[in-house]
Amino acid sequence: EVQLQASGGGLVQAGGSLRLSCAASGFTFDDYVIGWFRQAPGKEREGVIAISVPDGGIYYADSVKGRFTISTDNAKNNVYLQMNSLTPEDTAAYYCGAHYAPLGELRAHPFFVTYNYWGRGTQVTVSS
Repeated sequence: EVQLQASGGGLVQAGGSLRLSCAASGFTFDDYVIGWFRQAPGKEREGVIAISVPDGGIYYADSVKGRFTISTDNAKNNVYLQMNSLTPEDTAAYYCGAHYAPLGELRAHPFFVTYNYWGRGTQVTVSS
């Protein structure tokens, strides 16, 4: 059974940090791009950051460059999103998704491809 389980959300003050985790199982982790997306109330889901597990390529939304980083623990099939210098604009439900891309081959930017699997969201709330 394929599972993507996001966790680590919570309430934090502006300027604070959170680390989200995405635990993957049921598919060949090394053949996928793992992306983090977020959706705030009344807004469309947007790509935040993604990592190509096959080749290590990392893709950032402009709004999070210099603040968010992504990493993997391939032994555990986990992906981590470290979020620093959080602002109220980062408040959203955060989701991780997996897109099949063996050898890191992508037909489009990872924020705009079709994801094969999605996990449930984890809520991040940043207070001012």
